[in-house]
Amino acid sequence: MTSPTKAEGSGSAVALDPELASTSEKVEPKKLEGRSPGQLMWQRFRRDRTGMFCAGVVIFYFVIAMCAPLLTALSGTNPYTLYGQDPTYAETPVLDDFGLPLGYFGGVSGEHWFGVEPQYGRDLFAMLVYGMRTSLFMALGVTVLLMVTGVIIGLIGGYFGGRTDYWIGRLTDFFLSFPQQLFFIAFMPVVTAFFVDPREETPTYFRALAILIVLWLLGWMGMARLVRSTVLSLREREFVEAAKVSGASPWRIVRKEILPNVVSPILVQFTYQLPSTILTIAFLSFAGVGFVEPTPDWGRLFAAGAKYAEQDPAFMFFPGVALVIFILCFNLLGDSVRDAFDPKSGR
Repeated sequence: MTSPTKAEGSGSAVALDPELASTSEKVEPKKLEGRSPGQLMWQRFRRDRTGMFCAGVVIFYFVIAMCAPLLTALSGTNPYTLYGQDPTYAETPVLDDFGLPLGYFGGVSGEHWFGVEPQYGRDLFAMLVYGMRTSLFMALGVTVLLMVTGVIIGLIGGYFGGRTDYWIGRLTDFFLSFPQQLFFIAFMPVVTAFFVDPREETPTYFRALAILIVLWLLGWMGMARLVRSTVLSLREREFVEAAKVSGASPWRIVRKEILPNVVSPILVQFTYQLPSTILTIAFLSFAGVGFVEPTPDWGRLFAAGAKYAEQDPAFMFFPGVALVIFILCFNLLGDSVRDAFDPKSGR
């Protein structure tokens, strides 16, 4: 009689004990949420401190370029005024009798933050921020056009193959046969002279259009070959064959099945192409066939710096440092983006 009573008492104790009751409940498993390739890429990229820092620097440069009018308004200067020759500013001279900047390090002062240009006295800070504005947005437009053209041609050649791929390949080889640097110098005057009377001054907008055309004609081939090689390996995959069997149109297969799988090489190539385009535009202006006076441009600053190197070496300092930092950060950003897309990367 005693043991049943104890058993009932122990049973009631178990039922009334909340801690023991909670352990008896079933633990529901946590729901696993899948992440898209873009989310995985962003997660890997955020862990890369170098990539995040370089991305911040690149964004900072574009913000500076966009805010160039505001920055020059704050400094009270502009890139076109000849402060060394304009009688309006005769009370505050910036050049000596030999046309060299007054003061230290190229004439750095509270009015002219980066100094002034020898012989003319133009403000270097205003010339630099407006030159960045010209070079960065010009290079961005050219690079986007190159990417779009290369992707379209590469998708067509890689997916359809056969004669289409053959003739596209021969066209690509034809454009690759041109020596780019020499052709840039030789072709730019031809383009401008074809539409503008040589006795008239070429408008700045037309020079920008001519640069865009030349760089576009001779720059899309690398992107096209990269996309073509990627598409050739993708079009034989199972998911593409399944889409064909289901009756999907070629446009739908390219847009839904192939294009999302070539986004990563396109983005990586974009991060390498943009700084290369900036250097090419600067080279054209340095050679005298790109932007000319009085349009501010990074290449023109280097051309002027080479002319003033003996009298005023400081003139080259700020444009040179700005360009080196931007190109270095953008190249490091490209490496970080590539590593973020690569699941086998050890970074």
